[in-house]
Amino acid sequence: MAAVIRIFIRGANSKLSVSGLGAGVQSSLGAALLKLSPSCNARTKTQRRHASHFTFHPDPVRTQYGPTQKMNLFQSVTSALDNTLASDPTAVIFGEDVAFGGVFRCTVGLRDKYGKDRVFNTPLCEQGIVGFGIGVAVAGATAIAEIQFADYIFPAFDQIVNEAAKYRYRSGNLFDCGNLTIRAPWGCVGHGSLYHSQSPEAFFAHCPGLKIVIPRGPVQAKGLLLSCIADNNPCIFFEPKILYRAAVEQVPVEAYTTPLSQAEVLQEGSDVTLVAWGTQVHVMREVANMAQEKLGLSCELIDLQTILPWDIETVCKSVVKTGRLLISHEAPVTGGFAAEISSTVQEECFLNLEAPITRVCGYDTPFPHIFEPFYIPDKWKCFDAIKRMINY
Repeated sequence: MAAVIRIFIRGANSKLSVSGLGAGVQSSLGAALLKLSPSCNARTKTQRRHASHFTFHPDPVRTQYGPTQKMNLFQSVTSALDNTLASDPTAVIFGEDVAFGGVFRCTVGLRDKYGKDRVFNTPLCEQGIVGFGIGVAVAGATAIAEIQFADYIFPAFDQIVNEAAKYRYRSGNLFDCGNLTIRAPWGCVGHGSLYHSQSPEAFFAHCPGLKIVIPRGPVQAKGLLLSCIADNNPCIFFEPKILYRAAVEQVPVEAYTTPLSQAEVLQEGSDVTLVAWGTQVHVMREVANMAQEKLGLSCELIDLQTILPWDIETVCKSVVKTGRLLISHEAPVTGGFAAEISSTVQEECFLNLEAPITRVCGYDTPFPHIFEPFYIPDKWKCFDAIKRMINY
């Protein structure tokens, strides 16, 4: 906050210092300053915007699934949906504006390719979208529903939690809606504010009968989405919207699957275990590098990938080795899924812990707009947490 105040004071002082100058003098002064500055020019052609709080790290190219193509995250989602519609004649995609390509272009071109009976719009009614999807899935078809933003999923909460998740159990396995997959853009985006930035995975993690999946990049997005569609349980697939265009990888063109409920160890280490999912994985990559360079620490980085059911074995095995655990997510800290991970690890690995388990998460406030940079769990907050753990 002090830094913000200093910026305002400097700005005010600058305005006061030139307030007495005439327009011509101000113009000449501005031109002179531009000429004197070696790093700027009138057109600022070389100026670059650094708006993100992370740097995307692409995975190595996977050639075991055949030819690859350069795709960003939304294109990899489109590719997965295209593969599904081509191979499954019962598959249908529906949601608000999906026939037009969707607000993030994830379904662009699919209606023209497969027809308006298989890719179609719905009214602006999330409860109706999911309720319709449950009926389609119970009837035996493959239902892929889109909620335009994860923030808007709450009107459908009853249909998801009380109907979709319980359908198989309620009928004694006579009926189920396991062919239902719900997609939703998720997480912070830099300017989304209250209603376009939320991470609601913990709300659904309390509900047996669902699977919740969050990818970190295009390769995982396609493989995990196809696994969700093929799975025999209703799945919620949250897509980090800030990665839709920022994340670019070589993605296999043909269909392939990535196992659900299986975390991935992205970097092996011996001093601290770092656990994250979605966008936060890339923040933690930078944290691991900072810890190595500045503190000489070896960090083990785990991408959880599936929130429910989560991979307890992989996380606990890592904590037994390192003795320290840092969990980070964008959602508010109280009741966030990091609390569940922390509780389980404390029960399973208590005698192996060298320091208290640490959570670096969003604050217990609504997601802010102009204060988003202060709200998000960036690399500096995570790095400070590591220093505290090491010095414990």
